[in-house]
Amino acid sequence: MKFKWALLTFMITIATVLTGCEPLLVLDPKGPQAETTANVIWISIISMAIIVIVVITLLIIVLVKYRASKQPDDYEPPHIEGNPIVEGIIVGIPILIVAFLSVVSVMSTYEVESTPVGYEEQEPMVIYASSSNWKWHFSYPEQDIETVNYLFIPTNQAVEFKLYSHGTISSFWIPQLAGQKYAMADMVNTLNVVAEVPGDYMGRNANFNGEGFAENTFNVTAMPHEEFDTWVEEIHATADPLTEEEFEQLLEPGHLGQMTFTGTHLDFAPAPEGENSEHNHGSSTGSEDENTEHEKHNDQSSSEESEHSNH
Repeated sequence: MKFKWALLTFMITIATVLTGCEPLLVLDPKGPQAETTANVIWISIISMAIIVIVVITLLIIVLVKYRASKQPDDYEPPHIEGNPIVEGIIVGIPILIVAFLSVVSVMSTYEVESTPVGYEEQEPMVIYASSSNWKWHFSYPEQDIETVNYLFIPTNQAVEFKLYSHGTISSFWIPQLAGQKYAMADMVNTLNVVAEVPGDYMGRNANFNGEGFAENTFNVTAMPHEEFDTWVEEIHATADPLTEEEFEQLLEPGHLGQMTFTGTHLDFAPAPEGENSEHNHGSSTGSEDENTEHEKHNDQSSSEESEHSNH
């Protein structure tokens, strides 16, 4: 009786506490990429719930039906060599479960890594999202705008984020729009996002990177194309240009509020992609040096041939 009352009290307490909780953002998607992620989470939760319920049910049946108190004192269990059916079940079902979850994971990974379905023919808007301790810099090369710690994007528009870091490894994450992806120094990662519902969304760094990690957040506002174009015009009319000296100050460790500039730091501090990447080992420069040496050698050979013919 005491156990029943304790269990009932525990369940009422949990229900009361959870009543005041907001919905998990990852389970409230506002874009196709986040919806795929949410579906995978639900599939995983349901699959694990079924497994747990079945296992606990079988455990209770075994404990009740085969408990020692039900058997006579002289009971001896029969000797069993094995049961092919039972062995097939206990081996086959886990294999099927792992295979099912593996297929779901692979398919969903390819889906969230590519441009969302229905937006393949659309030219994506490119935004460079770079992190520094502990802030986010968003560069709009097409609009010639840069923002700090906030992001405006048009709805129903494919957006291609180019992610990298000016310092430690960070993780770019907008739970209601897309899963997290790392921003690292010396390389650029790509993340495709589409916001289908206008609104304000929370974004943050999902990778611990020091004492300022907790406040390494940013705001995302999705709006219709007309409002986005108006915002761009207002920025060009009111914001100051971003200088190299000011950008160097922005990279200093610390927290900042929201800031807006015309121009981007890509003009004087380009992203580490292509020839600017540290992974490029200078093959172009090497080729130029080799060509120069080759030309010098040819000139020297020509001079020697001319002298020989004169003699």
